[in-house]
Amino acid sequence: QLQLVESGGGLVQPGGSLRLSCAASRFTLDYYAIGWFRQAPGKEREGVSCISTSAGITKYADSVKERFTISRDYAKNMMYLQMNNLKPEDTAVYYCATDTKLFRQCSLSRDDYASWGQGTQVTVSS
Repeated sequence: QLQLVESGGGLVQPGGSLRLSCAASRFTLDYYAIGWFRQAPGKEREGVSCISTSAGITKYADSVKERFTISRDYAKNMMYLQMNNLKPEDTAVYYCATDTKLFRQCSLSRDDYASWGQGTQVTVSS
């Protein structure tokens, strides 16, 4: 059974950076789009970024464009989210997840994903 484990969250000041990691075990991510989502208190879980299997196609929510960068390492079976110029509104629990279908171009819709990790808390505050 697929297991996803996120790490790298923490407390950072506005303008700071964090790099989140998502490690997969018991399953290869090679054939699936993978995504990062976040959920702030009292809000719906929203798509932040995703990366497809082919040609490194990526998508970003408008709120994080030019600040966040998603990447994947096939050899290590891992995914990353580099977050720069963090803002207080980025505060949330961040989750990684895999697409439910093989080779599909990634989307930011949580309905297309399953196998969620346990999440990692990101807090942006001075």
